[in-house]
Amino acid sequence: MIMRPVVSEKSYKLMEKNTYVFVVNPSANRVEIRDAVANLFGVRVTKVRVLNRKGKLRRNRKAMTFGKKPDTKRAMVTVAEGEHIDLFES
Repeated sequence: MIMRPVVSEKSYKLMEKNTYVFVVNPSANRVEIRDAVANLFGVRVTKVRVLNRKGKLRRNRKAMTFGKKPDTKRAMVTVAEGEHIDLFES
């Protein structure tokens, strides 16, 4: 279900509000994502928001054709107050 965490300025700012961002399987739904995060990290999940992001078009300079980056699905998972995921701590 969960492929990898998203490391960006926005995701680090959301961590202050107990929200963590993950790239997930495109076929996953909110319930499956909630259960996967709860089982992997041992936290209580209070909210799951899902984003379907379209891949950008990229131009090929030599042939003047276009390629496409892959579409991704992201999940913004909010955990209960007082809990955190140690994956992002260093």
